[in-house]
Amino acid sequence: MLFLTQAPNLIIATLWADALCFEGIAATVQRQYLIAGAGELPPDQCGPEVWIEHPEQEPRARQLLHDLTHIQQRRWTCVCGEQVEGGFEQCWSCGTWWPGDAQPTR
Repeated sequence: MLFLTQAPNLIIATLWADALCFEGIAATVQRQYLIAGAGELPPDQCGPEVWIEHPEQEPRARQLLHDLTHIQQRRWTCVCGEQVEGGFEQCWSCGTWWPGDAQPTR
């Protein structure tokens, strides 16, 4: 088994491991219950970790993890001129819905 990364919390670690498994990379979450030892142990040593079973899959696993953690956010300009970012599909200023066929701006 090969250590891939430490996650900020158990939910994220589980999501990452599940996403890797979905892509055919056998992954597990280790140290998921060690956070209970924080205080007695250094907190940065108690976070959950994602491990993969086959070291030869490391480059692909790291690329998939990078893609998961660097998802490009949509940004569009509303007809009222407001810049709307993130996952919002409606302008906060005028209430106009995102034109689904429009290309996002960067």
